[in-house]
Amino acid sequence: MVNQQTVKGDWNELTGKLRSKWGQLNNDEMQQFKGDATQLVGYIQRKTGEARDKIEGFLNDLSAKSGDTVSRAAETVKDFASHAVQSAKDGAEAVADHARSGYAAAERLVKDRPASSVAAAFGTGLVIGVLLSLLIRPLR
Repeated sequence: MVNQQTVKGDWNELTGKLRSKWGQLNNDEMQQFKGDATQLVGYIQRKTGEARDKIEGFLNDLSAKSGDTVSRAAETVKDFASHAVQSAKDGAEAVADHARSGYAAAERLVKDRPASSVAAAFGTGLVIGVLLSLLIRPLR
């Protein structure tokens, strides 16, 4: 027998498929059985004259297809997440490599030209200090 969770979870889809198979089912009447598989099967049996085991078999097939769809969706999400994690790792590694090479280049420059490096650092600091003091100073 189809479980109650499946009936509750996929109610709109389920009623659409039931009405496709048995057109004489009334959507308003089916709403009163929302989530109760046993009563729903009884209602369909009374309305259609279909055997109970055939109705239950149809509901079980719908439930299995719904489970397969959920499983495929979960697998797709899992694959996407795995690719996203790998892309993030690759990106972080590329940034780290770039930072290491930039640090190595700066280190070589300082070793090769210490006086120029100190002068450049002093000049940059002086310019930034003047700009910050002009920005921070209250406007008159």
